[in-house]
Amino acid sequence: MYKVIFPALTLVMSVACNPRLGNGLRKKDLRKDVEMVTDKGTMIIRLSDSTPLHRDNFLKLVKEGFYDSIIFHRVIRNFMVQAGDPNTKHPKPGETYGDGGPEYTVPAEFRTSMFHKKGVVAAARSGDDTNPQKASSGAQFYVVQGKIFTDAGLDSVERFRLKGRKLPPAHREVYKTLGGSPHLDQNYTIFGEVIKGLPVVDSIATVPTTGRDGGDRPLQDVRIIKARLVKRK
Repeated sequence: MYKVIFPALTLVMSVACNPRLGNGLRKKDLRKDVEMVTDKGTMIIRLSDSTPLHRDNFLKLVKEGFYDSIIFHRVIRNFMVQAGDPNTKHPKPGETYGDGGPEYTVPAEFRTSMFHKKGVVAAARSGDDTNPQKASSGAQFYVVQGKIFTDAGLDSVERFRLKGRKLPPAHREVYKTLGGSPHLDQNYTIFGEVIKGLPVVDSIATVPTTGRDGGDRPLQDVRIIKARLVKRK
């Protein structure tokens, strides 16, 4: 299962092999945004040129219609919403999901300038015990909702979750105003950001779920109706 870790979260994914990135893409595609229409509204996602492997992989999957009709199978309020398992196109009541996806991983592309503020899009992955290179799932992703932190809260994250690594002052300010999930920084590859429709993330994140013991699946499915490439405005 591909999971993202909440105070003790783990993003799980599958078999590793080098993905063939860029197949079916044109140069003009690299300058497009992704429009993601969901049951809770529409988000516009802008992908980062700083993480080209993840950017190209996501663009390719969107063009293929990979994400159409899948659900957000894992939702944790004040943390993140996760999707990308193709097995959820026809979800069964009571089932937990998170193991599905293409049989490849994407090499990690950590960037110190990119951090887990509210609205960023990042790749799920398997845990460090089986994935010490922190390679990303070939398809599963999450969008951060997070929460707003105090200085004391960020100090605690640095001490206990980041093992003493200090957050840059500019990042701390964003975590204290916009919010996010700082304990994930430099552990999961961020490759995009919601630039329009951020309230949709809140709407998805606040739906009732089965809770941790039930895989954090929404009690009423929240579906990605359609994802497509659109011209940047």
